[in-house]
Amino acid sequence: MPEPVFHYLDGGADDEVTLRRNTNAFDEYELLPSQLSDSSVIRTSTTVLGRDVDWPVMIAPTGASRLFHGDGEPAVARAASQFGMFYGLSTLGTTTIEDAAAAAGSTPLMYQLYVFKDRALTEEWLARCEAAGYAALALTVDTPVAGNRERDFVYGFSAPPRSRLRQVASFLRHPGWLARALIRKDLDMVNVTSSEAAAAGLEAGARTYIERELERSLTWDDVEWLRDKWRGKLVIKGVQTVADCRRAADSGVDAVMISNHGGRQLESAPAPVDCIAPIADALRDRLEIICDGGIRRGNHVVKALALGANACSIGRGYLYALAAGGQPGVERALTLLRAEVERTLALLGCNDVKNLGPHYVQRRL
Repeated sequence: MPEPVFHYLDGGADDEVTLRRNTNAFDEYELLPSQLSDSSVIRTSTTVLGRDVDWPVMIAPTGASRLFHGDGEPAVARAASQFGMFYGLSTLGTTTIEDAAAAAGSTPLMYQLYVFKDRALTEEWLARCEAAGYAALALTVDTPVAGNRERDFVYGFSAPPRSRLRQVASFLRHPGWLARALIRKDLDMVNVTSSEAAAAGLEAGARTYIERELERSLTWDDVEWLRDKWRGKLVIKGVQTVADCRRAADSGVDAVMISNHGGRQLESAPAPVDCIAPIADALRDRLEIICDGGIRRGNHVVKALALGANACSIGRGYLYALAAGGQPGVERALTLLRAEVERTLALLGCNDVKNLGPHYVQRRL
């Protein structure tokens, strides 16, 4: 990838303390094995958001996957279908709602939603998702403004790239990437540009339209409006406190994704893994809990589940693999992660993910 694109993928907000903590926080937890347990068969299948899955790991929605590889979201959706797991598509993806669903086949789908000022646009997306068979909708609530992503300023990231001398050499070393971006228009936010509701406002370009029309004044009233409009599972992505999760449950939400947007928004926000236990203690009977952020190892997944999460989601964990090798790269990464999950369960003496609980984990003293 061109250097600015890599740093867009790899970076976070401000000093990137939250970005690093998302993964490092898992080191503060120890697993407590139950020895002489029958680990001859390890069961990882469970139910997430009302759908049967082969293991409790989800593909998190991430914007513009074709920034990182020409095969983009369909490659990831096809890989997810090989592993019996949820696939999440972003509003700002570079593949349409319908094309992602076609690539995913029978794997369950979640659409990540940014609400725009024009509610007709949101309602159009909901109708398209319902028609395409999406099981869940995830409303992202932690982006009233963009985080201070200083690496983007330092390395001059934009899409399409602006003309800056420090960018030119890096982009010229990647002519294939330039051709996709500038000639094939692979980086278009197609769920916006394909919308009838947005058509009249796109004269200045999709990115200008998105920046102008993203709703910055969302409240819980909007969540209740969305709950009334959407008949599938409703998820709130970006909450981290018991109070917000309780409000979500009161608003009719089915699940929460505990997330700080991969360390790209509020600096010094807590690591998602540290938020799981108090939320689970208070609301495990009212909400499904998805840990989103920092997952790099199978033992991270097991720790999150033992603390009270129903599932985990991975973002950078598959994007690095996509950038390196397209669909085969993603499949390789998922193979490694699933093998680590199964090995950790066997060594832990827990032969079924449904049996994980707080007796298997403790915070280091």
